Amino acid sequence: MRPLAKLRGASQVRGLLFDIDDTLTTAGRLTAEAYGAMEQLKRTGRLVIPITGRPAGWCDHIARMWPVDAVVGENGAFYFWHDAAAGKLHKRYHEPDAQRAQQRARLQAIAERILREVPGTALASDQTYRETDLAIDFCEDVPALPLEAAERIAALMREAGLTAKVSSIHVNGWFGSYDKLSMTKTLFTERFGTDLDATNGAFVFAGDSPNDAPMFAFFERSVGVANIARFMGHLASAPKYITQRESGAGFAELVAYLLAES
Repeated sequence: MRPLAKLRGASQVRGLLFDIDDTLTTAGRLTAEAYGAMEQLKRTGRLVIPITGRPAGWCDHIARMWPVDAVVGENGAFYFWHDAAAGKLHKRYHEPDAQRAQQRARLQAIAERILREVPGTALASDQTYRETDLAIDFCEDVPALPLEAAERIAALMREAGLTAKVSSIHVNGWFGSYDKLSMTKTLFTERFGTDLDATNGAFVFAGDSPNDAPMFAFFERSVGVANIARFMGHLASAPKYITQRESGAGFAELVAYLLAES
């Protein structure tokens, strides 16, 4: 990973895509510095899009209330965007309603097994607001467990037929092969009429954990906030650049750099 100062061509950047937990937020909180940076970037006319593992309930609020153009949630299960002129929230899911409902019942049984076999874990506190995936908490609202516990949770999910990804706070599992990147590409094609494969260099992605690996691998200008060092050795793909500061402060550092270099 190269220092952020080595990232060139910021004037060509048309938008910033970013994870939320421990990338935009700091110790579970959205700071004024990070939110202000997000709002400042939006005012320049660039696209501002969170790409998160957080649930549909949160993403409904984010799309309506935050200075963003859209949000991809539950690790690629959907994207939401709010049409301010029409006062309407638009939702686009990877799978139809009936299929999602059927899968939720199966996820409950998988969750019960994981909680039995990996002591100290719990259902994520936001599980009630999820529509497509199972989130097991290993260090958000429970005493922090080692990464080996998170990897054990992921292994159990895969044994049950789920796609599993480790984030900085949860292990997420879902039926299907989609991920953050696949739904991001769908969003850009359908909402913005943009082929990300052809315009890769025009966008920056920022993240901090293993579930961001597909985005790190794809984007020429992928950036890790400094706390990604926690996961070195556990990343399928690392970001190309890294900030000096951690979490929300690192996000603000990245935005300041993009604005200064433009």
